[in-house]
Amino acid sequence: MIPFKRAIRSLGVCSALALAACASRPAVPPVLAPPTETAATEAGIYKVGNPYQVEGLWYYPAEDYAYVQEGIASWYGADFHGKRTANGDRYDMNELTAAHPTLPMPSLVKITNLDNGQVLSVTVNDRGPFHSRRIIDVSRRAAQLLGFYEAGTARVRVEIDPEESLNLKNIALLKHPPEMPKIAAAPRGSVSALALAPLAGSGESTAVPSAAVKPVAIPRPPSAAATTKTAPAKLPPPNRASPPVAANKAAAFGIFIQAGAFADVSNAHRLEQQLADLGPVRVLPTVVNKKKLFRVQLGPLSDDAAATALLGKVKSYGYAGAKIVRE
Repeated sequence: MIPFKRAIRSLGVCSALALAACASRPAVPPVLAPPTETAATEAGIYKVGNPYQVEGLWYYPAEDYAYVQEGIASWYGADFHGKRTANGDRYDMNELTAAHPTLPMPSLVKITNLDNGQVLSVTVNDRGPFHSRRIIDVSRRAAQLLGFYEAGTARVRVEIDPEESLNLKNIALLKHPPEMPKIAAAPRGSVSALALAPLAGSGESTAVPSAAVKPVAIPRPPSAAATTKTAPAKLPPPNRASPPVAANKAAAFGIFIQAGAFADVSNAHRLEQQLADLGPVRVLPTVVNKKKLFRVQLGPLSDDAAATALLGKVKSYGYAGAKIVRE
């Protein structure tokens, strides 16, 4: 029989060895548990938008509540984190949101990863992607839960949820009702009384005073002989062409607001759509330190005061690095 103290000592040694063995094992990576809610709960401003063109391709936003399409999904993250989306919401790469080229914002879509069968519902509140064969851009968190965060892209099926999308639309319209159109008041005319002649058979004279009606002499058409003798009327000399209107200061001085510059043209066009409500936006390629970039600029602007005011608006969208440039 083993003495009691020796048994306790042996048990302690075994426990220490077991703990050491456990400590030497690599830690198991944490499992990404889905959040309690499947989509962003706060709806942004409801927006569909007008047709627009990117890289020669036209997009036609519409309320398509029967939308189903298969294609490539990608994701976007830190470059736009905290910035405004195309419908005025704030992009949070940790929320379950997405960018789509044409679906109304906000709307709810179900995304199925055709490579692994993962399914997730996300809220569309941004425009994009502007890349061939890609049909949707999801947030970083959504890409993690769908299982293609590391790969960057995946084959997916995107289906709109019509009932939930209409619900999001109603919530957004209640929070941010659209402005009523301004209609000018109809002109008001003056009312005047007229003295009418008495009815026939009333015993009173029905004659209208001579001053009320004045005969008009109708000239007789000239004879053929008179026409041949009459010299043709001389037309006034044509007006000289007016001098061209001077170009405005914006075009002359080239005042623009540069909101950002991106190596990926798709990101540049996403920002272009996000700032479209602020005025004309252009995407210009440039080369800096042998690296091709795409600048996003608003303008041209009329003067420095207008540029300063617009710069403040762009910065309020989260683009603190925006600046005034002259080209």
